[in-house]
Amino acid sequence: MLGHPKGLFLLFTTELWERFSYYAMRAILVLYLVDAVQSQGGHGLGWTQADALSLYGTFTGLVYLTPLIGGWLADTYLGQRRAIMIGGALMAAGQFILGTPHAWVPGMEVEVFYVGLGVLILGNGLFKPNISTMVGDLYEEGDHRRDGAFTIFYMGINVGAFLSGIIVGSVVAYYDGNFQAGFICAGIGMVLSLIIQFVYAQKLLGDIGRVPAAQLEKEKAAASGEVRKEPLTKIERDRIKVIMIMGLFTIIFWAGFEQAGGLMNIFTNDFTDRMIGGWEVPTTWFQSLNAMFIVIFAPVIASIWIRLGKNEPNSPVKFALGLILLGIGFLFMIGAVLEMGGDANAKSSMWWLVGAYFFHTMGELCLSPIGLSMVTKLAPLRIASLMMGAWFLFIAAANKIGGIVGSLIGHGGGKEEQLANAMSIFAGIAITAAVSGIILYFMADKLVDWMHGAEDSTHHTEEQALEEEIAVTAEHEAIKR
Repeated sequence: MLGHPKGLFLLFTTELWERFSYYAMRAILVLYLVDAVQSQGGHGLGWTQADALSLYGTFTGLVYLTPLIGGWLADTYLGQRRAIMIGGALMAAGQFILGTPHAWVPGMEVEVFYVGLGVLILGNGLFKPNISTMVGDLYEEGDHRRDGAFTIFYMGINVGAFLSGIIVGSVVAYYDGNFQAGFICAGIGMVLSLIIQFVYAQKLLGDIGRVPAAQLEKEKAAASGEVRKEPLTKIERDRIKVIMIMGLFTIIFWAGFEQAGGLMNIFTNDFTDRMIGGWEVPTTWFQSLNAMFIVIFAPVIASIWIRLGKNEPNSPVKFALGLILLGIGFLFMIGAVLEMGGDANAKSSMWWLVGAYFFHTMGELCLSPIGLSMVTKLAPLRIASLMMGAWFLFIAAANKIGGIVGSLIGHGGGKEEQLANAMSIFAGIAITAAVSGIILYFMADKLVDWMHGAEDSTHHTEEQALEEEIAVTAEHEAIKR
């Protein structure tokens, strides 16, 4: 199909529905936690916004920690295909537990909620690291189609993410604000992913992902002889320093960016005028903006880098620009608060949110050459997995810190206090992102020196360069999402 193995489109569809499931749940998680309890006419757990945002940070942080364990289990014992099926089944079970808390243990809704969330996290750990790895395994080393494959795959990621907010928001609205219906909708998406994988995997993938990677490595080592362990060279130590330093700036970026599912989600729900005529736009629909902007603008940004040629900024400068753009996005959130004039009963225009999400996405696309691509370029081969694990830890820390920052909106209090706290948070993130971007910009040349030529690359044609740039974005999306 389109010059690619049919197995690619199986993985594309599997990932599309899995991402639909995850982002559907993510879009309503905080809203469910802060909604009033049923006895007060709501459908949620009645938590404070601070507690909800803190839990959100813990949840998304664990989402990036458990893949370290899931990847190890798949490589050592399970194989990627079995890990995906077990992980998918756990994720579906977790969604359905979240969707039917009263049916499990009446009167223990909070305890059942924690169980559902835990099962979901464990399932994600088995599923997340293995599906994108199988995309690369479809192609022999050096196959020029591999970059294009990741481009197609990342479309699946973002189509699933885009549809999730639209569909789950519509389902929740149809059932009069019942978030349980949204969790069940997410569970159905995960079941579709599992069915597709179960029916077509053997036919379209053959033996790919069936044998644990550790077993394959042992066979290769036996054939080539034992590899002697060597200490790290100065060049390797310098390159590791770059990974560690960029990891710190990664924490700053994602801690701000992940406000999208937390604080910005609450601001959208409570302080934004979402009316178009007589129809109110569901809060969750705004969660789809990031995925839509990525699909539209990723080729545009990649083309700009390619057309700049020798003037293309290096990776640290792109990352610095990404931090600046993140800060600009939060200026739009500051504008939204200022428009309300301190009146918590007023509503800000939804276009402030659109502008914020746009600039956040532009910032994300500017840093796409970092992440997974940078680690694979700079990490010494013999500790590449360890360095990738360290990168996951940076992202996990960013998500937890993002939850802590969002929780500064306060425990309880009136809407005026919440609005003032939100203003302080938005301003603090904007300033931190801008200052960090400026610092990184002035460090860029030194960091490039420490890369010792690892960033240099050559392309035969502009088309090949564009395809590779989009593939880098795709791999970044796979690890980020």
